[in-house]
Amino acid sequence: MVDATASFDGNQIAVNEISARPMRADQGRWIATASGAAGLADYAQLCASALYAPAQSASWVSNWAAATGADMVIATLDCDGHPALSLALEVIRRGPFKVALFTGGRHANGNFAAVDPRFQPAIDGPAIRSMFQAIAKARPDIDLISLERLLPDLDGIANPLAALPGFPSPNLALAVDLDGGFDALLSRASGKRKRKKHRSQTRKFEVVGTFQRIEARTPEEVDRLLDAFLEMKEVRFAKMGIANVFGDAGVRAFFRALFTDALTEEKPSFLLHGLDVAGKLRAVTGSSRSGKRLICEFGAIAEDDLAFTSPGDFLFFDNIQEACELGFSAYDFSVGDEPYKRLWCDIEIQHFEVLAPLTLKGRALATAMRQGARSKAFIKNNPTVWKLTKMLRRKAAGQAAPAPAEDDG
Repeated sequence: MVDATASFDGNQIAVNEISARPMRADQGRWIATASGAAGLADYAQLCASALYAPAQSASWVSNWAAATGADMVIATLDCDGHPALSLALEVIRRGPFKVALFTGGRHANGNFAAVDPRFQPAIDGPAIRSMFQAIAKARPDIDLISLERLLPDLDGIANPLAALPGFPSPNLALAVDLDGGFDALLSRASGKRKRKKHRSQTRKFEVVGTFQRIEARTPEEVDRLLDAFLEMKEVRFAKMGIANVFGDAGVRAFFRALFTDALTEEKPSFLLHGLDVAGKLRAVTGSSRSGKRLICEFGAIAEDDLAFTSPGDFLFFDNIQEACELGFSAYDFSVGDEPYKRLWCDIEIQHFEVLAPLTLKGRALATAMRQGARSKAFIKNNPTVWKLTKMLRRKAAGQAAPAPAEDDG
């Protein structure tokens, strides 16, 4: 496996396009502020020249706020009037607690807050804690700031939030190195077997009818692919016996707006692909661009008469092949360690998490969440226990309330 701290290649603004000269904190002083949804315009302005992960893009944040009506808080760290770091968070209620977390909740993975790379070397723990203090002052009702699934670095720039005490995320993220192109990749990843399976799948699809891989390029195609995906996911989660994280109407509206808005970009930052066989979508993936990295944010297959052909594997084969042709350096399967990902992946990425309690209640919740993360990591890192857990969960499906959702891209 490649080093677990392997870096991402960033968003559309390359670091060397901004300025090679780092800005030092002693050239000015830090000022931290926090506001509500009114801060979204300033956040979008920072993103125009910042480094950030897809789930921290201005499009993601603004569409989430609009579609879900999220209770937003935007915290910004300035140096002499220049925004250096910004956190776009939503405030949710978790039992008796109020928690601020990245917009999108479980849908936000591989997180990296918007940062001006020139300031990043000077941003330290006290500076970031001053942002938390500004949030506490503006929103004394918030008990805990929970920053989950954080990337260790992006574009070779260390995550500034790593300056704070943190702990490993319980779920690994997996990716595949595309160096050398598709043929080179297959030479490293059982390529002969993969090509043989792909040809066999092609013949099975041809028996049923015409087939094609499609990319959503119009709002109508976005609707078609998303509708199919959401139906597939609903069936899948019900079968697994876990809650449907795509079931909320606001979440569905968010993804519809996110992928539709991306169509207006020269290089869409969010893309939908589908495998159509005989006029029916059999597999769908939703992806994001992050510099030279293509990230699979989610995927699903239809539970129908062609499920035995593994249409998801077929679509991944084509997606990865195209990613190589387009010059991407890595195809990222995002969070979650699953067998179908291991068939391709040679990179493990260990995300980390930061919990910042703002109240005594928040301290109690932070302790419980750390313990919960350790328990989840134990279960998922023990193949026998994890297999038993999933088996029991499937047996319980339909007999009780759905279990909490897992990271199941």
